[in-house]
Amino acid sequence: MDDTPDSFELLPGAVDSPVILHVPHSSRHLPVPVRDGIVLDDAALERELDHITDAHTAELAEAVAEAAGRTPWRFVNRLSRLVIDPERFPDEREEMLAVGMGAVYTRTTHRRPLRPADVDPRPLIDRYFHPYARAMTAAVADRLAATGRAVIVDVHSYPSARLPYELHGDGPRPHICVGTDAFHTPPELVTLAEKAFAVLGDVGFDSPFSGAYVPLRFYEREPRVTALMVEIRRDTYMTEPGGPAGPGFARLASALTALVDAVVSG
Repeated sequence: MDDTPDSFELLPGAVDSPVILHVPHSSRHLPVPVRDGIVLDDAALERELDHITDAHTAELAEAVAEAAGRTPWRFVNRLSRLVIDPERFPDEREEMLAVGMGAVYTRTTHRRPLRPADVDPRPLIDRYFHPYARAMTAAVADRLAATGRAVIVDVHSYPSARLPYELHGDGPRPHICVGTDAFHTPPELVTLAEKAFAVLGDVGFDSPFSGAYVPLRFYEREPRVTALMVEIRRDTYMTEPGGPAGPGFARLASALTALVDAVVSG
């Protein structure tokens, strides 16, 4: 099937910037045919979207793009992660299948049914997951060709209290959780993140969420592609679970801009 550019957007940055701000979970939008396959009523679906959406992260990336010395590129998912989750493995490698949250979710954040248990995920994966992956892969390849490196900064948020779906949620929940990858997150990138986010409070690593997103073509193959995941505890910048942004948003945008500027200058 043809790629679906309406479901994601690559927003150009400076030609000499290696940074891609990846925003995969900021949208609440579900196409009507996808909504029809979800078993929740409208009120329950809205509650689920409150919990599962990384609210205001697209606006955060936009604020950083406007403020940065050299504009980072932005790759933004325009559909809810309840359509597909572009950061999951689309096969049995995905550990979140254990709680019904592989590339196509069958369970909610509270482990209740979201779709019928026997749903075939392949149509959604073919329609939305693979085009997204191809486009993100192309965006990273373009930064490699233009600058000799690509730095993916994955922008997420997470709740202050553990939700039932979390497999590793019993550890620390710092203001900023930085997710790292043994191959793609070099120590100098960790140091830059720790310095940039120190003004926001405590900065932790790989708890309660770990890892960093890299397209599979480059994963554990291309060291010039580096990455880290920025997980922002929601009570630092917004009203939970799905309310408006607050005063912390501006401080957060400033800190993330500092990280982007440091990455570019480094």
